[in-house]
Amino acid sequence: MSYELIAIMIFVSMMLMLLTGQRVFGAIGGVATAFALILWGDGAAEMPFNASFALLNWYPLLTLPLFIYMGYMFSESGIASDLYRMFHVWMGPVNGGLAVGTMGLMVAVSAMNGLSVAGMAIGASIAMPEMLKRKYDKVMVTGVIQAGSSLGIMVPPSVVLVLYGMIARQPVGQLWLAGVFPGLLLAGLFILYIMIRCKLQPHMGPTLPVAERREITWGQKLRLLRAGIIPIVIIFTMTGLFLMGVTSLVECSAAGAAATTIVAFIKRRLTWQVLQDTLKNTLSVSCMFMWVILAALCFGAVFDGLGAVHAIKSLFLDRWGLSPFGVLVMMQLSYILMGMFLDDTAMLIIVAPLYVPLIISLGYNPIWYGVLYTITCQIAYMTPPFGYNLFLMKAMAPKEVSLADIYRSIVPFVLVMIVGLGLVMIFPQIALWLPNVYFGR
Repeated sequence: MSYELIAIMIFVSMMLMLLTGQRVFGAIGGVATAFALILWGDGAAEMPFNASFALLNWYPLLTLPLFIYMGYMFSESGIASDLYRMFHVWMGPVNGGLAVGTMGLMVAVSAMNGLSVAGMAIGASIAMPEMLKRKYDKVMVTGVIQAGSSLGIMVPPSVVLVLYGMIARQPVGQLWLAGVFPGLLLAGLFILYIMIRCKLQPHMGPTLPVAERREITWGQKLRLLRAGIIPIVIIFTMTGLFLMGVTSLVECSAAGAAATTIVAFIKRRLTWQVLQDTLKNTLSVSCMFMWVILAALCFGAVFDGLGAVHAIKSLFLDRWGLSPFGVLVMMQLSYILMGMFLDDTAMLIIVAPLYVPLIISLGYNPIWYGVLYTITCQIAYMTPPFGYNLFLMKAMAPKEVSLADIYRSIVPFVLVMIVGLGLVMIFPQIALWLPNVYFGR
């Protein structure tokens, strides 16, 4: 039996296991270990052992639980509600202003935690009721919250980029910096779309009533600007000190976790129950990620041993005759298709062992490719039938928002994200300029 056929059998076996509903790490790690034992005998038992030590010896892994902790603690601190009140007042006189303010809130939330679910929860609980109460179009509202929350996996500190860095063996600091401008680009494109749409169709995003605006004095408006100070302090404590070279990657994650805890204490939200729930959730999610990454490393080792990377390269370049850029486009399309059925972690595990070495052999920058992967994950989060954000929104939205409304809401934002993906593919310096300047390359 040829190695190519064995590689196909491993891939098909893994997909079948995933379809059974088994846990991702069990399906992928189990298939990899079984095939390793079949192909290479008892000695193959060393593969998961070596993979686990490679994982546990990777120092930046310490950032993962700290950022997860920060995300959970942030949601309890009350920062988001104060920040949204500020955007609410200052952007209210503009058509679509609350939607633009919501996008600003999402960017701030993304810069303080690396998970999209936090932005979704905050947007659904704080921004959505306010916009619906003020007669914003419900389809527009759900689309704004889903698109804005997806920025959490792009803007640093992105947990998805940390996972990509672990599996692809790339420096997380460079990946974070590479995600800054693409994340801001996507946010800017979202805001541009909202403003143009609400300008052409004012009923989609009406302004705040004049009477309500007159109730707020300039003194109150200026005092509300203080709500933006705490997020700036947290972002500086975490990302700012890291970029200045004062803290290392791990130290900046610890500083961010400490800062959010202090804010929760100052706001009198740091109860024993909150701390206990946050620590339990952090431990649960961190362990899940550890098992998943371990399975990914084992799976990658088996595929690498079979020479599957060279087989895929031969298929794309020799048999199909694709150009290197055509190969890149095929990869992104495959991510979007898989994202309709799998989450970002499962996608990364399945294709990173194949795609990352291929990308490097084609002469592309793996840091840039990490950004492309993350943007594609954002698109996959919002594409039916099983987009992650679609079901989160359905679970959090009020009853008057149907699943059909949620599906319709994402169409223009997915198109905007495809435009953003195309821009980053055509102009790699959007992602690479900042890490190149900072790291002196």
